[in-house]
Amino acid sequence: MVYDLLFAKDKNLVVLIDPDKITNDIITALSDSKLNSKLNAIFIGGSLVMSDTGEIAKQIKDATGLPLILFPGNLSQINKHVDALLFLSLISGRNPEFLIGQHVTAAPIIKNLNLETIPTGYMLFDCGSINSVRYMSATMPLPNNKPDLAIATAIAGEMLGLKALYLEAGSGASTPVSLEIIKAIRSNVSIPIIVGGGIKTKEQMEQIYDAGANLIVIGTAFENTNQIP
Repeated sequence: MVYDLLFAKDKNLVVLIDPDKITNDIITALSDSKLNSKLNAIFIGGSLVMSDTGEIAKQIKDATGLPLILFPGNLSQINKHVDALLFLSLISGRNPEFLIGQHVTAAPIIKNLNLETIPTGYMLFDCGSINSVRYMSATMPLPNNKPDLAIATAIAGEMLGLKALYLEAGSGASTPVSLEIIKAIRSNVSIPIIVGGGIKTKEQMEQIYDAGANLIVIGTAFENTNQIP
């Protein structure tokens, strides 16, 4: 199962590729064996995607051979070229469309394509910018300095049967999700924790792992340099 591969090690890592920002340099970088060896998988998707996600997914799959997981902003991004998808429920918000609405419409498509789903509680945090996720989902993010709200939300997600929690600062965030928040959630849930957004340095990555993250997602930093911090 892709789920098992995603959390196979103590410190797991993926890069997130926005189909609208794909370049030949990114494809070349992803095909490099040294970079490949550092990654568990590749995420593809975004809040608003204008490109053909399926076609880009095929290019990445052919170039890398790594498990490819859809990180969908909406159901139009679902395609047959991915190995699995994060079945995201935006549990930090109150917009029914992203709690269950899109899921109901997408479910028959996913079943027909026989894609593995990874039920994931998506928790958006206020990390200094009005990002695409916040705008497109029309939801307020969780405060980045209120662990009690984050803890209660995370516990509820685990009790609902979700298999992972994704703590999101948002693409291009000025800072990552706070270490205090990550530590607090780690102390209160047993399911894997994914952390993404605003991570720019190796030092930040090590601190986030030490705080309790099972998987780190690097997006903008990889797009800008074609390298892992």
